[in-house]
Amino acid sequence: MKALVLTSNNCLEFVDVREPEIGPDDVLVRVSACGICGSDVHGMDGSSGRRIPPVIMGHEAAGTVADTGNLVRDWKPGQRVTFDSTVYCGKCRYCRQGLVNLCDNRRVLGVSCDDYRQEGAFAEYLAVPGRILYPLPDGVSFVQGATVEPLSIAVHAVSLARPGPDSATVVIGCGVIGLLIIQVLRALGTLRVIAVDVDPYRLQRAVEMGAEASIRSDRDDPALTIASLTSGRGADVVFEAVGVNPTVNLATDVTRKGGTVVLVGNITPVVDLPLQKVVTRQLTINGSAASCGEYPVAIGLIADGRVKVDAIVSAVAPLRDGPEWFARLRRGGEPLLKVVLEP
Repeated sequence: MKALVLTSNNCLEFVDVREPEIGPDDVLVRVSACGICGSDVHGMDGSSGRRIPPVIMGHEAAGTVADTGNLVRDWKPGQRVTFDSTVYCGKCRYCRQGLVNLCDNRRVLGVSCDDYRQEGAFAEYLAVPGRILYPLPDGVSFVQGATVEPLSIAVHAVSLARPGPDSATVVIGCGVIGLLIIQVLRALGTLRVIAVDVDPYRLQRAVEMGAEASIRSDRDDPALTIASLTSGRGADVVFEAVGVNPTVNLATDVTRKGGTVVLVGNITPVVDLPLQKVVTRQLTINGSAASCGEYPVAIGLIADGRVKVDAIVSAVAPLRDGPEWFARLRRGGEPLLKVVLEP
């Protein structure tokens, strides 16, 4: 089969590889669409330690069941599916509690690190455990199905704070995840959403997707502007969807006393935390890891049109053109959000 392989740091090649073998509990999926994640773009240079070549990346995908292992009963060839990016064991203490994102034996599709290697979905076929599959409704396209994974991350992040209709809510970082968080907030009834970014194009998209106000943080003072928009109190809930030191500190700066910060971005391993601000203002800091069973909710939000995932898809291209699209995303300077590749 053909696959897009990270053969060395920053080098992607469209090559022939062996079709994956399936175990007794596995399902062989013929991949129809796979989205390029920012973690792939940022990690392909080896800096994250989670994309060690050679590896087939890709974890945001949808396709059709091609074959099943002899113990699989719930899936049949021809079914349209998407699947979790987290391969959880289903047996450890966390899995038994339903916290599959914290699984002691967790693996992630398309990730290779010192502990494990799990081939991903930038390929014609992928083998995954049947327990991580979800049916894709007929009204949801494969390209839309490839956005279920990032949407589930947004749903999970929002579930950790559950802002009310009148909560003053701030989303810092209007990339794909930030824009999906905005849509999820609006879909679930939160009316007051403020978007913060440095990119005017992304801020424009944030307003189109439901933000009532936008702040360009390289030009305006976000703390002063948010204070003025919240009668001087600050935000009730802040979602930080970047993961670098300045934006994490900004998140704590603009949160009111007793408020909540949800950390979703994960670019840098270590950031400074303004401890005295967090303690004296009694802030709640939540880390948001992947998703935890939110796939059905995410699929439902797409199917009933409450979240418009087509609005975040900038381009759909053949898998063979993957190296070019990765290069464009790494280079930046274009109004690109989600790029989906089709094998």
